[in-house]
This record gives sequence, C-alpha cells and structure tokens, in this order.
Amino acid sequence: MEYLLAAIFLPLFPLSILFNVLFARTGSNWLRILLITVWPVTGVYIIVLLGENPPQWIVVWAALTALLYAFRSLVMRELNRWTAYMATSSWALLWLVFLPQSESSAQWLIATALVTPLIFMVWLTGRFEKRFGGVYTGLINGLAINTPRMATLLVFVVLAVIATPLFPGFFALLGMVNKLLPVIPLVAIGVLMVWFLWTWSGIRILQGLMVGPASEDCFTDIGFSALVSVMLILIAYVVTGLTLSGGLL
Repeated sequence: MEYLLAAIFLPLFPLSILFNVLFARTGSNWLRILLITVWPVTGVYIIVLLGENPPQWIVVWAALTALLYAFRSLVMRELNRWTAYMATSSWALLWLVFLPQSESSAQWLIATALVTPLIFMVWLTGRFEKRFGGVYTGLINGLAINTPRMATLLVFVVLAVIATPLFPGFFALLGMVNKLLPVIPLVAIGVLMVWFLWTWSGIRILQGLMVGPASEDCFTDIGFSALVSVMLILIAYVVTGLTLSGGLL
C-alpha cells in the first residue's frame, strides 16, 4: 500500500493520469505551482519513510513510465500540457535514485534539481497565458520578435527543464546513469533515451513558439527589471548546481 501511494505522487502509469487530470483542471497558476512543488516532494518523503529500496520491477516500471511520457511530450502543442508530461516523466525517474548505494542527501538533491525548473516553467506559462489567453505552438509564432524578454526566459527555462549542461538536472541525470549502468544497464540506457526525447521535445516546443512570422497583434512584454530578477534566480540556480554537482554525481 505504501508503494501504491508513492506511485501516485511519483507517477507510475496508469496512476500518473491522476496528476495530469488535476493539473489540467487547475485554473489558478499559483495552485499549479503548489501542485508541482508538493506532489513529487510527497512521493520522495513516502519512500524515505519506508526506509527500504524499491524492488527492481518498480524501477523498470518507473523507467518505462518516464519513457512513455517523454515520447508523448513530442506531440504536445500546448505549453501547460507539455509541462505536465515533462513533470510526469522526470518524477518517474526519481524512483531510480533509491538504489542501495545512494545516499539520502543525494536523493533530495536530485529531486530538487528536477523539480525546480518545472516551477519556473509553470510560472512563465502563467505569464504567457495572461497575455495570449493560451500558449499553443502553431497558433502563437514569432515570440522572439513580439516579446523578446519573455522569449529569452522561455529558452533558458526550457533548457533547464530538459537538463542541458550546466543546469543541475544535467548532473542529476548523469549521476543517475553512472550509478545505474553497473547495476541495471538496460534501465540506464532507458534513462539516456528519455534524456534524448526530452531534448527533442524541448527543441520542438521552442521551434513552434519562437520562430515563424510574428503576429500583427501587439503584445506587452515583461519589464526589464522582471527579466533581470528571474535571470539572477536562474544564475543562482546554475551556480548552486555547479557547487553541489559532486553530490549529484
């Protein structure tokens, strides 16, 4: 029963449907941020309370769930739905950090590294929704021309979500693959495939929103001070990740 409860908060398919339905039906952006923060932390906390490592079949199940949602994110055109699928995929991978040789401090570091960019993404998507009413690739084009400051933030946040180098998620996944390779090599290869699909998906979502002819409508961009504030937070996030990279690896 404890593992079943943990499988809801660190989503394993088909229990992962619950989070995605809740996220889609939550109208408040602040409630979405709360949901995307509390949900995975609760799952990690449940497993920590169990005091034992999950069986290998759950680890394989988690890797398959992460792979499924990474693949499904490739066809997502709406930014909120894309974020939810990326969240489901990355949280499923958190099962993989509970290996016998893993330290508890590293488990929380990896969880933080994978959850934090999603919080930025939900906040930024809410800002886009206030200006456009919805964020769909193909319907909104040329953000780099219309709203260059928000577009800049979108690029960096997406790079953080898909765990590109220098962001903490990169070191978290690299350490995960390094520890899984000698123990469960097929799952380690699965993580690399998930990582590849994340990158592909992130490029597709950016291409659909950033390039193309700019809309003739005039949209209000965020202020320069807001841009600097968020960029400073992202820089602090990167520096923190570099400082703690030893624990992540």
